[in-house]
Amino acid sequence: MVKLRLFSSAAPVEASVSHAGLDLLATAVLLLDAQRRVEYANPAAENLFELSRAKLAGSTTREVFGDAPGLAAAIDKAVMSGASYTEQELELGVPGRPRLHLNCTVSVVEGSANLLLLELRHIDQQLKIAREERLLEQQQANRELIRSLAHEIKNPLGGIRGAAQLLERELDRAQLIEYTQVIIGEADRLQSLVNRLLTPHRLPSYRRTNIHEVLVRVKGVVQAEYPAIPIACDFDTSLPEFDADADQLTQSILNVVKNAAQALHGTTAGPEIQLQTRIARGVTLAKRRHKLALMVAIVDNGPGVAPEIRDKIFYPLVSGREGGSGLGLTIAQTFVAQHGGNIECDSVPGCTIFTILLPLETMRTAG
Repeated sequence: MVKLRLFSSAAPVEASVSHAGLDLLATAVLLLDAQRRVEYANPAAENLFELSRAKLAGSTTREVFGDAPGLAAAIDKAVMSGASYTEQELELGVPGRPRLHLNCTVSVVEGSANLLLLELRHIDQQLKIAREERLLEQQQANRELIRSLAHEIKNPLGGIRGAAQLLERELDRAQLIEYTQVIIGEADRLQSLVNRLLTPHRLPSYRRTNIHEVLVRVKGVVQAEYPAIPIACDFDTSLPEFDADADQLTQSILNVVKNAAQALHGTTAGPEIQLQTRIARGVTLAKRRHKLALMVAIVDNGPGVAPEIRDKIFYPLVSGREGGSGLGLTIAQTFVAQHGGNIECDSVPGCTIFTILLPLETMRTAG
């Protein structure tokens, strides 16, 4: 087996990490021999070009991609310079399938009979990953700010409540006592809000979990509160159990489903929520490539998320519902992220889909 060490943009790639290391990369990688035949393709390449490794192996780049002058030129430049060469916005595709817009880096593998390593990145995928990273960083910064504020609020809030209780004991007029009860009630409401802001900080407690048991439990809770809104289940019963914190996942999914029910509450045009599970193949979560992941989709036919908050719905204190705290989706995202997963929303009027992706081999957060 040829071994490689990835990656150098200024010098040839040296032979020292096994193909197993390439299998884990989210980037599509092809290894070519001196005749530019595919010697190896990682799972990301199989997924990108929708061809199995068996079909790619032994084929020349021309046989795989047809006439691709941009790719041929990039390979020629890397071979002539003996260093890595990157071609931006290369148009490439398998005959009979849509063309792909890619960035391609070609590297010469030293000491391996002119082996060439091709790293191919889908430009749309790169933009999506970069956007997700920016959003996650910004949301994490917002959450840390909110948590800091919550800690600062907690102590004086207790003092306000205690002082109001002491004052209430000294008063003999019912109207004045009513005022102190308002103070105590509002202090309790703020205390509950502060506690919810601090709750996601707890790390997951993993055990073997059946996602369908979680979903059935969520369905029962929401149906009890909103009996007029039907919840349909479309489950892939072949999904295996996996290590997860069932309580955190229940809370995450419950928050999303309750949001959907609240959006549908009072509508008369056949409101419905669907809970779906599927296997997702070849996905990248938290910069890590996974051959298999578990997908949960929560679909509703409500009015959709307002455009002005669509990109901010996972931020703390952002809500499209009057009187909403704006914490449900923040908590959901936090718990899903702690499981190494991802949650996204795609919404238009009449169809809102929240998609949760979780690796079946959960990346445990260090405590």
